[in-house]
Amino acid sequence: MPVHADAVGRSYGPGEPYEVTRVKIREFADAVKAPSDAHRSVEAARAAGFADLVAPTTFAVVIAQRAEFPAIMDPEVGVDFSKVVHADERFTHHRPLVAGDVISTVVHIDSIVQRAGISMVTTRAELEDAAGAPVATVTSTLAVREDA
Repeated sequence: MPVHADAVGRSYGPGEPYEVTRVKIREFADAVKAPSDAHRSVEAARAAGFADLVAPTTFAVVIAQRAEFPAIMDPEVGVDFSKVVHADERFTHHRPLVAGDVISTVVHIDSIVQRAGISMVTTRAELEDAAGAPVATVTSTLAVREDA
């Protein structure tokens, strides 16, 4: 069964805000082998001009994927997560994420394109700080295989 194309235009969130912590930044930096000391040392981060530890640029995906979960699991959208392959991820950063940020996210279903037994579902996660200022936009495309 294909993903429901009429889900295009729906928005989800904001849900519970995500607090960016030093521990999460360090864990992510280690996982992706990010070399900068500014991801692990407050002193190095401050020397580089940041208020606290700075997250690697792809850290925004952690927040975006958490926020995308309600959209992807919404039965009215119709995504069978067991048939999902991640196809694309794009980041637009308005400023770096740093430890202490509290981020709220709204997820939009921007498009659903169906062809050859696959639904390509594109979402856009808009991350904002506690003051409502934009921090990052994460655009993600999932390929969802339909039943034969």
